[in-house]
Amino acid sequence: MSFGPRSRAVLALLGTLGLSLVAAAAPANAAGGTPGTPTQLFNGNRNCSTDADRPTYLWAGNNLVVEGIPGTTDTTGNPPVGVRYQVWPVADPSHTETVTHDRAVPGSEARSLLPDDMLVDGQTYAWRAQTVAGDAASDWSVPCYVTIDDDRPASTPTITSPNYPQNQWNQGGDPVRFTLSANGDDDVTGFQYSWTDVPVIVLADIGDHGIPQPRDLYADSAHFVRADAPGGSATLDLVPPYSGGGILSVRSLDRAFNPSDTASYMFLVSNTAPTITPADPSPEFGDTTTLTLRPDAALQSRSPVVSYSVHTIGGPDGDKTFDVAAAADGTATAELTIDGINGERVDVTSKSANGWLSDPAFWGIDYDTTPTVASAVYPENGSGGGAGVPGTFTFTPKVKGVASYTYSFDTEPEVTVAAGADGTANIDWTPPSDGSYGLHVYATTRSGIQLATYYYSFTVD
Repeated sequence: MSFGPRSRAVLALLGTLGLSLVAAAAPANAAGGTPGTPTQLFNGNRNCSTDADRPTYLWAGNNLVVEGIPGTTDTTGNPPVGVRYQVWPVADPSHTETVTHDRAVPGSEARSLLPDDMLVDGQTYAWRAQTVAGDAASDWSVPCYVTIDDDRPASTPTITSPNYPQNQWNQGGDPVRFTLSANGDDDVTGFQYSWTDVPVIVLADIGDHGIPQPRDLYADSAHFVRADAPGGSATLDLVPPYSGGGILSVRSLDRAFNPSDTASYMFLVSNTAPTITPADPSPEFGDTTTLTLRPDAALQSRSPVVSYSVHTIGGPDGDKTFDVAAAADGTATAELTIDGINGERVDVTSKSANGWLSDPAFWGIDYDTTPTVASAVYPENGSGGGAGVPGTFTFTPKVKGVASYTYSFDTEPEVTVAAGADGTANIDWTPPSDGSYGLHVYATTRSGIQLATYYYSFTVD
């Protein structure tokens, strides 16, 4: 594909951006002040390179954006200025094309498109910018150099690990050493990696006045690493962000940050969970017990455990998580109030000094917080009494600290009664008619915890 005459109709369709492709056009409006050379030059949201030997490599598959901020000495308002861009192949400077952004805003980036059919993959181009105001024009900027790279790396990277081989169980605790290889593809200059799906690459953020803020992707060492040479390799020492092994996803990157397809490496890690020992193996609701936490011995030998994350499940205020610091030997204790209404569940993970997270250890206790309900006249799952015949129902707690009971017969409104000193309560109720009835009742503790509901069924003769 040559850089010869191009169809002007392509850019004519871009009128909504105020763009046109012309030979040497200038805005027709007159303007006060003197136009100044544009500043803040960017291409493809990346910095302008003024070094012909070190061009910026860019993907131009959907056209290439060039931009700069027009300069003017007119500060009285919003003077009519534009920016003219010239572009030419470095190998043939005589083939120059011009793109103009009319009605630019002084102080803000004026973006113009170089159509993809103007740019040939693999060729290096120079472009420069000039502010125009009426019949006046500034000096041209220093040229920026770009090389078009529209091709992705041809193959996926190779991923190996000497200390966490695939398809077998490995002892956890040490960082995983990965070697990423481009397999000699000299188009590859780096790699992108992630423990989850590899995200879309964002080359820049856009700041005030539309000025791009290019990202130094390789400064993000949690996701990017340079190859030691074009087509070479990189070595990583990583700690998985979760337990039980992991999957590392990797893509090769070329100089334009075009990514290859994704390669993945999955490895397995043997159980590294700590142990949980309660001071009381059978605590009751309302008790406070001490849990002793001990690290996995193999894990402790590789990198000392420095803390534990304790996650409680099913408490009256929902699930909670808190951290406990470990002693020098990796052990720790945690105080736990047993207050789950349907039992208590705890899981614990350890964290080592090098950041390694263990598998979770689990501990739990089951108990019943529903009240016992009894009636001589209307026995549970039986029949008795009759319409208009009163019956007494006795509520007895299974746990300590009960302050009241709340009950309802079928769809009647709930009623709350206080518990006596022994935690029990008696209520009298008279059925309006015969048939089947249901009573539901729950206790509330002195600390305000609503306990589990008991459902009591009976039949009125």
